[in-house]
Amino acid sequence: MRRGLAAVLSTAAAAAALGLPGCSSDEDQGSPASAPPSASASPNPTLGPQAAPLPPPEALAGVLSRLADKSVPGAQKLNLVEGATPESAGVFDQFADALINGGYTPAKFDVRDVNWSDRDPADVVANVDVSSSNPKGPHFAFPMEFKPYQGGWQLSARTADVLLAFRADATESPTTPGH
Repeated sequence: MRRGLAAVLSTAAAAAALGLPGCSSDEDQGSPASAPPSASASPNPTLGPQAAPLPPPEALAGVLSRLADKSVPGAQKLNLVEGATPESAGVFDQFADALINGGYTPAKFDVRDVNWSDRDPADVVANVDVSSSNPKGPHFAFPMEFKPYQGGWQLSARTADVLLAFRADATESPTTPGH
């Protein structure tokens, strides 16, 4: 079961890395000629929200913690994901179940490298390490994008499409003995 979740998480992380290039914090590790100007991790200062402070990592981790919380019904999580509809509630419940089935109980979210998005200057991107409180438990890192919403933050639809693909049924693949 964990092998199936690990495969889904690896695929999702790769897809997210391709889809969220602004999450990189490598701006100091390459020469200016190594990346085109549009791939810069620095936002365009003329585009806006940089006058506002970046959200604290705890605010973004709070969005993810609530989304992963099995005790919160899916219908109460609609404001956590951009464009969520009442039909999304079941997917949110399945996501919480998948985390539990995959050994991420309780799920722990370490948000780091918070920066303004290169795609939409009102959004932020961050690298998120997902683990359980068990030091020997599963772990993965995932770049995520968040959008401002009613004075707080929510997961972007683009990130949610990848992240929420891990539903309870995605963990049901057969396991290999010894893995």
